[in-house]
Amino acid sequence: MSESIVKQLQAAAKAKQILQQLAPDTKITILNAIADGLVAHTAAILQANKIDLDRMSDDDPKKDRLLLNSDRLKGLADSVKQIAQLADPTDQLLLKKILPNGLEIEKITVPLGVVGVIYESRPNVTIDVAALCIQSGNVCLLRGGSDALYTNEALLKVIHNILELHGIATTIVQLLPVERKHVSELLEATQYVDIIIPRGSQSLIDYVREHAKVPVIETGAGVCHTYVDRTADLDMAAKIVANAKISRPSVCNSLDTVLVDRTIAPEFLQKLKTYFEDAQVEVFADPTAYEVLQGENYSNLKRAEEDDFGREFLDLKCSIKTVSSLDEALEHIAKYSSKHSECIVSSSELHIEQFLNTVDAAAVYANASTRFTDGGEFGLGAEIGISTQKLHARGPFALEKLVTEKWIVRGNGQIR
Repeated sequence: MSESIVKQLQAAAKAKQILQQLAPDTKITILNAIADGLVAHTAAILQANKIDLDRMSDDDPKKDRLLLNSDRLKGLADSVKQIAQLADPTDQLLLKKILPNGLEIEKITVPLGVVGVIYESRPNVTIDVAALCIQSGNVCLLRGGSDALYTNEALLKVIHNILELHGIATTIVQLLPVERKHVSELLEATQYVDIIIPRGSQSLIDYVREHAKVPVIETGAGVCHTYVDRTADLDMAAKIVANAKISRPSVCNSLDTVLVDRTIAPEFLQKLKTYFEDAQVEVFADPTAYEVLQGENYSNLKRAEEDDFGREFLDLKCSIKTVSSLDEALEHIAKYSSKHSECIVSSSELHIEQFLNTVDAAAVYANASTRFTDGGEFGLGAEIGISTQKLHARGPFALEKLVTEKWIVRGNGQIR
């Protein structure tokens, strides 16, 4: 390992003790001060963000994720204040009992320890993770992408200024170098780091999973489907599909593939066309959907290839496939889903329950947009990401999941 990152890792491991000594009220004070600092330093942060934006191509779908403006920055500040209001998830008593031999046993929640987060061009992650880790008593090591370098440095400066004002070591929140060689060093730092959380593209997640020696919690890529059943209210279905695709296409809970029952495809696609045309959504359609949309003179239309299904677009693009039944829709989702968020629009309670019970995903929806898969929307506060795996956390990986368990055993001389 290079000397510079070793020192950061050592400092992070030592900083665990600092956080353990912080009173809940102190953590709340720090978080509120960070939120106020973000607003107070809006101009400097946006200036740094502009440097990053100017380095990125306008055609890059990650540009919207990188973008900060006054409203988004205020939203970040509000999110930090919301985290400050959430209950501290640590030191919660989960179980207490006395064994027949007199041993008193308790199980409590404790912080994970040192949390390393690897992410791409989303500067909001810098603030969300820092705030979540402070409130849950975890040290965080942030390895953002080079695309957001100047923005992340400006955000970290605000955090460090607040920590220094309160006499708290800045080593509890650190930004690691962006050079790729340091990623592999972080992934192998079992002596210093307790957990690694990748947040970003499937290629990033795959790389971390394959190379990490430190335990990994995946926050997966989203390949999200909405199935429009033959019994669906088609006006409602069109609004749900349009919202899931158009409201913010660059995020992981946005729609990627529309599955529509063949019997109602012409009428439904005619209703959807208006929304998609206004937003200039590029559609990759199977033969049946292609014929319908071509007949409707939909301009931004292409024939779907096999790799257009199971594809996370992160842009104003989506694929459309017609199916003959709910069973065929379920088979398609089972084959192509990333197990993030899946939706059915239907008026049939039988079909809805079959869908909700059958689909294997972190979040399944009936008659609502997949865009709600979010820690804040679920009332959990900000999140580190959406976990698509099944161990430890699934769905919004928020404050409540940044803990593990610890057994405390009290005796008076028992031996075995």
